[in-house]
Order: sequence, then structure tokens, then C-alpha cells
Amino acid sequence: MVSLIVVVLVSYLVGSIPTSIIVTRLLRGVDIRNYGSGNAGGTNVIRVLGWGPGVFVIILDALKGFVAAVILSRLFFGPFPLENATPFSDFTVIQIIAGISAILGHTWTVFAGFKGGKGIATAAGMLVGIAPVEVGIAFGVFAIVVVSSRYVSLGSVSAAVAFPLAMFVRANVFDVTTRYYHTMIFFSIFISGFLIYNHRANIGRLLQGKEHRMEKLKFFSRRIPSR
Repeated sequence: MVSLIVVVLVSYLVGSIPTSIIVTRLLRGVDIRNYGSGNAGGTNVIRVLGWGPGVFVIILDALKGFVAAVILSRLFFGPFPLENATPFSDFTVIQIIAGISAILGHTWTVFAGFKGGKGIATAAGMLVGIAPVEVGIAFGVFAIVVVSSRYVSLGSVSAAVAFPLAMFVRANVFDVTTRYYHTMIFFSIFISGFLIYNHRANIGRLLQGKEHRMEKLKFFSRRIPSR
């Protein structure tokens, strides 16, 4: 049990690293939470600083989920302390727990007043090692929606919906063998529901026609002054 607690805490702390805040401070000496939507996530960095810094932050956020699920999960040792009622191996359950801990850390970061990002990139990083094809499909949906609508939040919500849907269609329509499908589909729905819940304010603004739209796909923006 002690090693499981260590995995959860370390994964949470890694997920809590406020990458968007760190990057914007290093680049411009400002706090990203004072600009754009005020959200400490990669999407807001794209909105304020441009696609170059924003994509860099998103990659770092994805790495947090990947590192938690693939590397930090290996801090666990000994027998699984709880009854494993899932079809997953004990270690896979540990990977999922580590990944979710990182997502929670990103969303409620201890280093920034428990107010972080929406968790899309961190969740994607965790899921790459579990369902890479579905993640690829969800990313394709995200890209198409963002390019066509210029709403990153709409792209994120669409990707969250596309992930479990892609898993369901591949397994039930195209008869693609998906490992542990009957458990994974519920897990994917849970993760997607959590990510959509984190975007509830964005969904409200989209319905009201008040959501922020990307004006131009600039690599680097000059909206805030350099140091």
C-alpha cells in the first residue's frame, strides 16, 4: 500500500507542474492567468502567445501523463494491495491510477492555488500507451474542428467525445480486436466525461456565442510585451 501511495503522490506532483505558467514567465515574464481566458493551460498559451509556445506547452502537458503512466508507475512494487476486479493486469491498473493522478494534478495543481488546465493533453499522454489508435483518431477530430471553426475548446470537447466513440466503432462495427474492450470502453467514457466536465464553462460560452475564437494561426503572437 505504501508504494501505491508513493505512485499516486509523485504522479500527482508531476501532473501539478504548471508548465503554462513556467513557460510564459520564462518567455515574457508574465503570468498567463492574467491574459486571455485566464486558464493555465496550453490552449490559453496558444491564444495569447501563439501556436509555437502553445504547442510546446501542450507537448509538455502530454509528457506529464505519459511519464506518470509509463515511468512513475514502476515505482510500485510488491503485490497489488486491493482486490483487482478488473480484467487488467495489476500493473496496468497501477498505470491507470498513476495517469489519472497526473490528470488530477494538472487540473488542480498544488503549485498554483489548485487551479490548472483542463487536462486534455495530460489525458492524451496517458492514453497513448493504452489506446494509441483511438488517441490518433481523437487528435484528427481535434485538428479538423479547430482548423474549421477556430474554437480550440470545441476541438477539445469533440476529441473527448471521439475517443470512446472510436473505440466503440472499431470494436463493434469494424470488428477490430481491442484488448479489454468491455472494461476499456467504460474507462474511456469516464475519462471523456471528466474532460468534458472541465470544459463546462467553455460549452456554456459556445452555446451563448461568447467563446474565444482563434483569430489567426500565428506561430508566435506579440499581444503581450516581451521582457
